[in-house]
Amino acid sequence: MKKLILLAAWYIGAVVLFPGAVLANKSAVSIEAPPTATAGSEVVITLTVTHSANSFFHYTNWVRLDADGKTVGRWEYTKSDRPEAATFKKEIRVKVGATTELIAEANCNLHGSAGATKAVIKGQE
Repeated sequence: MKKLILLAAWYIGAVVLFPGAVLANKSAVSIEAPPTATAGSEVVITLTVTHSANSFFHYTNWVRLDADGKTVGRWEYTKSDRPEAATFKKEIRVKVGATTELIAEANCNLHGSAGATKAVIKGQE
């Protein structure tokens, strides 16, 4: 019983002192891309990364964008070189093929990823 009381006191203290770290979620990413573009052209892709915390202990530690199965962008973060905010954007230019499949993912250093997000750009002549 004494251990249970100590555990409950520790948890309540952690919630009060570090609410972002205790109640945090996994890193997630959304993709902003045009649905169509001229085949062979370059388009700007915007990734919006959302996470509930951005502290020394708890932050998004990487973001990745793949186009047609190849990594075209990867951003790594550390506790001393964290993202600029808990929610942030990254832009990258991608060359469009006949059909370009985009897959993006972000990862929290403590809780992992909310999963990959997909988008497709259809190339037009």
